[in-house]
Amino acid sequence: MSAETELDPGRALRRSMGCFATGVTIVTAPNTDGPPVGMTVSSFNSVSIEPPLVLFSIARTARSLADLERAETYAVNVLSSAHVDLSNRFARAGEDKWDGVEFVLGEGGVPIFDDAVGSFDCVPYATYDGGDHLIFVGEVVRHRSADHLEPLLFYRGGYHLATPHTS
Repeated sequence: MSAETELDPGRALRRSMGCFATGVTIVTAPNTDGPPVGMTVSSFNSVSIEPPLVLFSIARTARSLADLERAETYAVNVLSSAHVDLSNRFARAGEDKWDGVEFVLGEGGVPIFDDAVGSFDCVPYATYDGGDHLIFVGEVVRHRSADHLEPLLFYRGGYHLATPHTS
């Protein structure tokens, strides 16, 4: 066991988890009480093809958690390598996230970033306890992809670009 693990087990676990590269997404939802919900999320995954299900998790401390729990629809927007600034903007808590951001409306009025690598319009399917997070499972009702765009990746605490591997 390392000294770091003994001093701060949470930090050590976060560092180990950072060894797993993830895509970067922004989860969006309409909001009847103000601007749309939008937050950067890297915990996104496919669950099932039939029915088409995806999942993501949100910290219980997130300011937009209650709005997302009430949402009748939400979307997961997979960010491209050109979206570092957008990812940073939606990772911070604040009221001006949407200022000057272009989007189109998807199913049920959910904001979709038209220049995303992919997007998934979802209706809530289930939520599960995930410790200090809440796990959302959504049923995909519409999806799109832009195969010509490169994804934005998060790895070891920073952004990276995908480099295709040739065999």
